Amino acid sequence: MGDHGARSRRRGDELIKAIHDAVLEEVVEVGVGRLTMDGIGRRAATPRTTLYRRWSDPIEVLLDALYHQHPVEEPTPGAGDLRGDLVKALRLMVDWALSPAGRAVAAILTDPKSAALMSEALFERVFANRGGTFTRTVLQHYADQGRFPAELLTPVVADIGEALVTKRLIDTGAPPTDEDLAAIVDQAILPAIGLGSRHP
Repeated sequence: MGDHGARSRRRGDELIKAIHDAVLEEVVEVGVGRLTMDGIGRRAATPRTTLYRRWSDPIEVLLDALYHQHPVEEPTPGAGDLRGDLVKALRLMVDWALSPAGRAVAAILTDPKSAALMSEALFERVFANRGGTFTRTVLQHYADQGRFPAELLTPVVADIGEALVTKRLIDTGAPPTDEDLAAIVDQAILPAIGLGSRHP
């Protein structure tokens, strides 16, 4: 009783985080099609009326949670460490993939019905607004600084790192090591933009 009372008094960021955490857990368990305000509210120990004050439906709750828990790359100021920034971007992706948000996205995109309902909104309202594919923000930053020709930053090149990390996660079931990520940068991404490995 005391625990429920304490949780019911949550406000502001604490309450929003509890709701975000709840919707990510709920979608992994029941899928997008069975996601409800009642289910989210029960898991968050929050009345559904509280949810409706901020969101119109459970999909909006889910998209808001995914948006706020999606990481954003931060290139080194001055564009001084392209290789290091690319490795960090891929590490950010791995950490996210293993987080509740990453697991929720995986559950959505690997279920045909959920993917049909959510994929467009995910890409438009979450990924695009957070920099698109991992490494894109870093690569765009360095291209803008003239570190390599901007025309080499094609959609395929922007996807290389993310695709190889995803393949490694699927193939091995284990997160890539920092050495694995460095190999992806040195052997795939840097050559694709016309640079040798360990380029500054």
